[in-house]
Amino acid sequence: MLKDAYPYYLANEAVFANQDLDVTDKYSGEVATRVAMADAATIDKAIDAADKAAGAMAKLAPYERQAILYHCVKRFEERYEELALALCIEAGKPIKDARGEVGRLIDTFRVAAEEAVRIDGEMPNLEISARAKGYRGMVKRVPIGPCSFISPFNFPLNLAAHKIAPAIAAGCPFVLKPASRTPIGAIIIGEVLAETDLPKGAFSILPCHREGADLFTTDERFKLLSFTGSPDVGWDLKARAGKKPVILELGGNAAVIVDEDADLNDAVERIVFGAFYQSGQSCIGVQRILIHDKIYDELKTRLVEKTAALKMGDPKDEDTFIGPVISEGEATRLENWINEAVDAGATLLVGGKRDGAMLQATLLENAPKGTNIVEEEAFGPVAVISRFSDFDDALNTVNDSKFGLQAGIFTRDLYKAQKAWDELEVGGVVIGDVPSWRVDNMPYGGVKDSGLGREGIRWAINDMTEERLLVIRTPQS
Repeated sequence: MLKDAYPYYLANEAVFANQDLDVTDKYSGEVATRVAMADAATIDKAIDAADKAAGAMAKLAPYERQAILYHCVKRFEERYEELALALCIEAGKPIKDARGEVGRLIDTFRVAAEEAVRIDGEMPNLEISARAKGYRGMVKRVPIGPCSFISPFNFPLNLAAHKIAPAIAAGCPFVLKPASRTPIGAIIIGEVLAETDLPKGAFSILPCHREGADLFTTDERFKLLSFTGSPDVGWDLKARAGKKPVILELGGNAAVIVDEDADLNDAVERIVFGAFYQSGQSCIGVQRILIHDKIYDELKTRLVEKTAALKMGDPKDEDTFIGPVISEGEATRLENWINEAVDAGATLLVGGKRDGAMLQATLLENAPKGTNIVEEEAFGPVAVISRFSDFDDALNTVNDSKFGLQAGIFTRDLYKAQKAWDELEVGGVVIGDVPSWRVDNMPYGGVKDSGLGREGIRWAINDMTEERLLVIRTPQS
């Protein structure tokens, strides 16, 4: 069970400053625990501590950074069920999905530990003309400095980990703002980090109100901002971030194409999982399903049957597949989007009913272009099916979106797979599976309104380090 109260972490230390933040059980709606909230003065202290810790962090040898990360792996493994239950309560995440996220947390820190000793440089050949004879060049990567991190509610452990673990591997101090709805996972990460020999000030984890968190964006002592969340917020942060580099992972309305040669048994299983796992609250959850004419009717029938059979209920129940969305307000928004699409001519195939924050897994057919459920990010258990006859037209439909995070293609045709990779305007193309698939060492991110830059440990380390050149001249006799 959760503790009665949790601190924030300021300069590596737990601080029980107050109990101002109520964290609710997203299924029952009751207050599950309370968390200390940071004010602007505390955030300023955290940034100052990170700034002062930058030199000591940079001096940590790679094997020392690796040891810290491996300590985290060990402790997360020991606290596996505690972490999973905390996720289940604070995020309403079905317990099986919660355990899966804890596994990914462990993977992310393990990969970061491996990469910590592989941050290599290069030796460019400078002798490109007579005037450069006798000059040698060497390039190494050095930590960029204090980093500002803002993580979202839907993966409170692993999306925080994708910022924290690379920062430690790179030698960067950081200040993290976890989502106010789901701060517990990040705070438990803080508990584990506080057990290590990280230099004083290397990390702070500070739940705070959005209106009081402006320093996370504007403070010039930060040398990088990494934000995961909604497009409206992300682009606003970028506009106000000043000179610092900004990494944005902003979500999308991911599409999957099911071509005529697809294995329907496999496609049904993967699409239903991709659309509705953790109640659809994934930025790469399947939202648009494009099905070839020749298999449309059969696949539609199977998708409806499979979706209708999903169990909805208490996320602590081992058999639950659909739990609550993060709030009743979000469930109401989705209910309104479903009704809007039906009023505009879409057919409701299954689901569509709401009870508080619980929304049934929902499939719509032929929702018109211009409706929110087609144009925007649903971020809930709702998907739309439509048919196509020409593969090129299907690719164009996928691209007809302001988002571009990932896309999935069920095809056995190598040439179509290559064409999709060449032409789809997305950060990643997944062949033979849904766009919802991700493993934590791959480059992950989007184009267009889906963001800037890439997550994935090695790519994040690159963002958190800078190249520094050394030139050595050997006088010529």
